[in-house]
Formats: sequence, C-alpha cells, structure tokens
Amino acid sequence: MAGAPYLRKIDLKVYKSYPELLMALQTLFKCTFGEYSEREGYNGSEYAPTYEDKDGDWMLVGDVPWNMFVSSCKRLRIIKGSEAKGLGCL
Repeated sequence: MAGAPYLRKIDLKVYKSYPELLMALQTLFKCTFGEYSEREGYNGSEYAPTYEDKDGDWMLVGDVPWNMFVSSCKRLRIIKGSEAKGLGCL
C-alpha cells in the first residue's frame, strides 16, 4: 500500500461520523488505525489517515469537527504512522 495511489472517489456524505469513515477505509485498504486522541493523534499506529483541506494544508483525520471535515476535505491519504509526526497533534 505504501506509495501506491488508489484513485478512488469516496462520498463523505454517506458517512455520519469519523468511526464510520475509518471503518470503511480500514476495510477498503486492509489496514488498521489506532484510536485517535486530540493530544496524541494516531500515535503508535502503523498507518494514519490524513486529508488535504481547502487551503492545501494536510491534517490528521479527526482534527476538526465532522461537519467541518466533510465540507473542507479535498483529498484523503493514508500514510505511515511515522510520517504523521508533525501533522496535527503529533
């Protein structure tokens, strides 16, 4: 999975919360994410879900309230957990 672009469109409005979206991503890409916390992010997880917002900034999925995420997310990317340091809380 690392480095391989999967050009898939996901309708975020189908999901009602972060847990629903994360479960779908884990199933689709056969990976697992740890628990998200505001202080630690996805610390300790092998992979971390990130997104690009309208301003072009990359952030951790879960950093903002769900409705704000749905309206501002342009692109999703699953990165290695070690690469997530420096994004959001990490």
